[in-house]
Amino acid sequence: VRWYRLAANQGHADAQFNLGVCYINGTGVHQDHAEAVRLYRLAATQGFAIAQNCLGMCYANGTG
Repeated sequence: VRWYRLAANQGHADAQFNLGVCYINGTGVHQDHAEAVRLYRLAATQGFAIAQNCLGMCYANGTG
């Protein structure tokens, strides 16, 4: 999680997405759906397709 956070803070979309997955599942961090959606949104705006899909699923399910 530490390395994902460092890379995410530098704007790496794949790290933002992967850190979002950690937050959505509570893997290595306390589960926080709002933080996961925030990170998915950052990655999605950079064109990261999987993050766009996961963000859409969060919206559809009312998560975050």
